[in-house]
Amino acid sequence: MPLRNIYLIGPMGAGKSTIGRMLAKELACPFLDSDHIIEERSGADIPWIFDVEGEQGFRDRESQVIKEVCTQSGVVLATGGGAVGRAENRRHLSTHGFVVYLRTPVAIQLQRTEKDKRRPLLQRPDRELVLNRLLQERDPLYRAIADLILDTAAMSPRQVIRSIIQAAGK
Repeated sequence: MPLRNIYLIGPMGAGKSTIGRMLAKELACPFLDSDHIIEERSGADIPWIFDVEGEQGFRDRESQVIKEVCTQSGVVLATGGGAVGRAENRRHLSTHGFVVYLRTPVAIQLQRTEKDKRRPLLQRPDRELVLNRLLQERDPLYRAIADLILDTAAMSPRQVIRSIIQAAGK
């Protein structure tokens, strides 16, 4: 029987890519990052895509990537923070794998994204306000499809990975 996919969801700075790489290594399976796939396919970085195509264009690309990844088996996928905004993405993720919501307080997100120039939604002076608004909008969506919710601020990456492996039955 093919291995079940593990999908990591959560806000910017939650550690989805970091945890995803470590988890995939531990499970000896491929690690995929939807943002990186989008950049590879388009030959452009995400800020450029946002500038040229707007958020709608980026979200269209993201939905296509998620749909395709959900046809694979035995992968760990780190999604973008806003991937849960579309019902089709939530449906694909929740029906094709084990979904882990990596919860992180806004204060930690601010620290982890402070110098990051690659996040279009944070290229503004009111970053904390933006992160609070996004969390308020997205938290119910993350929770609705999560098979497991972990607070990454309260756990080491090792503890997060052990918890995921145990809960996913790997």
